[in-house]
Amino acid sequence: MPVGAALALSQPVTVRTSSAQSVLDLSAEATGEIRTIGKLLPPLSSEEVGTIRCIGLNYRNHAREMNLELPDHPTLFFKPATCLGAPNAPLVIPQQATDSQADYEAELAVVIGKSARNVPVDRALDHVLGYLCSNDVTARKHQFHGAQWGFGKGFDGFAPMGPCLVSPRRVPDPSVLKLRTTLNGEVMQEGAADDMIFSIAEIIAYLSQGTTLAPGTVIMTGTPHGIGVSKNPPVFLKPDDDVRIVISHGLGSLVNRVVYEETSGSLKNGTV
Repeated sequence: MPVGAALALSQPVTVRTSSAQSVLDLSAEATGEIRTIGKLLPPLSSEEVGTIRCIGLNYRNHAREMNLELPDHPTLFFKPATCLGAPNAPLVIPQQATDSQADYEAELAVVIGKSARNVPVDRALDHVLGYLCSNDVTARKHQFHGAQWGFGKGFDGFAPMGPCLVSPRRVPDPSVLKLRTTLNGEVMQEGAADDMIFSIAEIIAYLSQGTTLAPGTVIMTGTPHGIGVSKNPPVFLKPDDDVRIVISHGLGSLVNRVVYEETSGSLKNGTV
C-alpha cells in the first residue's frame, strides 16, 4: 500500500534512515537504522524549495476541456515558498476562498538536484534529483479576476507535496508516469504524463535559459483533464473532503483532508 494511503489508515510505516539532514545531500549513506514514521513532512523544506515554478496548461486533454489553444511556449507562473504543504496533513482553505471556489490539480513535480543554466533538452534530465506528487490547489474566482494566476494559486499551503521523492534511476523516462486524483474515493482526474504538451526535459531546458535553477528548485508541470471547475456541475473542495493525488511507479499517494478557515482565523471542524 502506498505510504500516504497507509498513514491515512493509521497503519505503521517503517523507513530506513540515512546520515543526511537533507535530500540535497548527495553524500548521504544509509545508517542501517529502521524507524517508524511519526509525522510525515514534505521531502524538502520551504527554504530549500524557494519560489516554486509552475507550468500551466500543459496537457492536451486539459486544454481541450478548457477550450483553449495549445500554447507555443510553456506558460510559467510562480507559487511562493509558503505554499509548500505536507502530505497527510490538513489542507487549509483560507477564508478568502471558502465560497465554493477551491479546486484540486494533480501535478507531477520535478526537483532539481544540480544547478542548471542554459541546458539543452538532451541533457536536461541529468539535472533531476527526483519526482514527487503535488497538488496545485487553486482559488478559481481569484485566479480568473486577473491576467496573472499567482494570487489565486499562492495562498499558504496551496502546494502540498510528497510523500515520496523517487530517483530518476527508478524512472528514467517520466512520460510513463500515470496521474490520478480521487475526491472522497471518487476518481476525478486520470491521465498520463505522455499527454504533456511540453515534456519534462523541454520544460527544464526552457526554464534554465538565462536563469539558474538551483538544487532544490521545484517545478510543477501541469495538470491532466478533470479539474473541478470543468465538471458539470463544478466540483469544489468542501470541509472534511479527502483529496488524494496518486502517481505511479512508487511516487505514492499525497493525502490531505480539507479544512476551512473561519473569518476569525480559526479553523472550521477543529484546529490543527
